[in-house]
Amino acid sequence: MNNKKNIKSANGKLGVLIPGLGAVSTTFMAGVFAARKGMGKPIGSISQMGKIRLGKRTEDRNPMVKDFVPLASLEDMVFGGWDIFADNTYEAAMGAGVLEKDLLNSVKDEMSAVKPMPAVFDPKYVKNIDGENVKSEVSKMDSALALMADIEKFKVDNKCDRLVMIWCASTEVYTQVTDIHLSIDKFEKGLEENHPSISPSMIYAYASIKSGVPFANGAPNLTIDTPALIDLANELNVPIAGKDFKTGQTLMKTILGPGLKTRLLGIDGWFSTNILGNRDGEVLDDAGAFKTKEVSKLSVLDSILEPDKYPDLYKDMYHKVRINYYPPKGDDKESWDNIDIFGWLGYKMQIKVNFLCKDSILAAPVVLDLAIFMDLAQRSNMKGIQEWLSFYFKSPQTKEGLEPLHDIFLQKIKLENTLRYLMGENLITHLGLDYYEESEESSPELITFVPSAN
Repeated sequence: MNNKKNIKSANGKLGVLIPGLGAVSTTFMAGVFAARKGMGKPIGSISQMGKIRLGKRTEDRNPMVKDFVPLASLEDMVFGGWDIFADNTYEAAMGAGVLEKDLLNSVKDEMSAVKPMPAVFDPKYVKNIDGENVKSEVSKMDSALALMADIEKFKVDNKCDRLVMIWCASTEVYTQVTDIHLSIDKFEKGLEENHPSISPSMIYAYASIKSGVPFANGAPNLTIDTPALIDLANELNVPIAGKDFKTGQTLMKTILGPGLKTRLLGIDGWFSTNILGNRDGEVLDDAGAFKTKEVSKLSVLDSILEPDKYPDLYKDMYHKVRINYYPPKGDDKESWDNIDIFGWLGYKMQIKVNFLCKDSILAAPVVLDLAIFMDLAQRSNMKGIQEWLSFYFKSPQTKEGLEPLHDIFLQKIKLENTLRYLMGENLITHLGLDYYEESEESSPELITFVPSAN
């Protein structure tokens, strides 16, 4: 291609602002601090440990992603955020119980220095937890302005060149798009009038976009998935992405589902259940919050399997998802999947999956990559929805009328081809016929599709 995009330098400090300094965000921060000291590796992070193939297989060009694309360095990252609890991130991490105490004590000074700013909070949207470290502004617009002031102060105090914001706070109750979400004028009027359909996460997203800060949504909340905030992001040239970090059981579904479909094996039913005991589990014990998560989880298989195109295999598939709050588990989530499949001549088979995982361990590299790639998107002048980052989300945000891709392998190809496109390298189609044709004249014409910024 040899048409490298004009990407601004990654020099200087990158501030990572996080609403919700709980298990996920503190695990992410502690991991970055530990990696800086050589005490651990950021396993699971494409930006730090991934390699990317360039050109033909015979060229043997496979650089590290971080050496190929100008990315922010771990050394240049600065952390801040908001939480309804006043514990600093060392105290919060110790309370979460995800990481070993010895490791946390080795980064105690760095973690203790990250103290939460008072949060924007509405108990109508998160019902099973409450805290005292909250803002007390009169209107939702006042809350948004207070967040913008926090953002600017953090940037100045920490001498940051650039910022990104990643939502790591709790799942909010299920919300649908209403008239108030259809335009920025209506949305801003709703902020001024304390409209009940504007959630705290929407206030953070609005404040972030208005401040020119890329925003990624790690929960299944509606948040930025509205015409008003999408239009605002496009107008102000700010990247946005979401929603709901792809971890745990859904990660397994996006790995197994494409494999079963690729072999055209039918599925009668897929039953999924989970037990977890962290703050996320406590929040999801509320029916309204569970509804938000359930919609996110259920959408994955329909998109992958395409039952309308393959009615003989998937049209009558029964899909059920359950999440159960079980305090003794803490952050050690356990999930069970029972998959009833059928093959040649309709003969029945079963697959059983028992996944014992730590959601925060799986989510931490996702937060890291999103922070780094969202910063890359802004430095590359990519605005609005960043569908190329679908790899990291359960419910990838897309342009209206465009079905999202849930197949994790196709998502990975989309991500890597976007990086190649930005750097002026040829996109990889995996056709491979050119290795076997006797001459270039006899080889078929290859058409390469260039991904859009959105």
